[in-house]
Amino acid sequence: MKRKEIQMNRMWKYFVDATAQIIEEEGLENVTIRKIADIAGYTASTVYNYFDELSHLIFFASMRFLNPYIKELSFYMTTGKNSVEKYLLSWECFCNHSFNNPHIYNAIFNADLGSKPEELLNNYFEAYQNDLTGVSDEVKPLIFEHNISKRSKAVLQKAVEEGYLDSDDSEEINNMTILIWRGMLTTVLNKRRDYNPEEAAAETMRYVRKITMNALKKPLELS
Repeated sequence: MKRKEIQMNRMWKYFVDATAQIIEEEGLENVTIRKIADIAGYTASTVYNYFDELSHLIFFASMRFLNPYIKELSFYMTTGKNSVEKYLLSWECFCNHSFNNPHIYNAIFNADLGSKPEELLNNYFEAYQNDLTGVSDEVKPLIFEHNISKRSKAVLQKAVEEGYLDSDDSEEINNMTILIWRGMLTTVLNKRRDYNPEEAAAETMRYVRKITMNALKKPLELS
């Protein structure tokens, strides 16, 4: 890495870490460019030399809080005995973490970033390569895919190839699963119902399991 790239990477991390500090101490809704600049020890205009929008900084900083999910997802996937189980387990892990930190997951997976999210993800993992330590090869494609629909579709495609699901059914399962999760996340964020994180995850997974299992073409192989 060239000296200029090292300097840019260092500055980039200063601002991302400052944003993460504000999120942790004051909440995501209280993040401002001025606060980020003050903590990092630079001017607001300097921040904009490295980031186009505040939403990008919030996205990168929010990724710092995804480490527990990333690490646990690898374990969850190894316990699945077939592609359908792996699909359900991947969503169970995602629900458990997302409903415990709804603002963070909403910022990462639902917010309008005004740019190509995959490029932002690649930039993030270039700077924070240690976040991928110990992550299995099976999980890495999911981590590098920001689009939640494509993430789910990749796992479901294996279920189609193994004869558990029809292609059309897998598409419907994918769409319905995401709608269910987003609906519950909105409910939690807006406090429309008195769900705790565990209840929200359990209720979401109850529906996801139901629509998935009802679409099976053959019994699951459990051996």
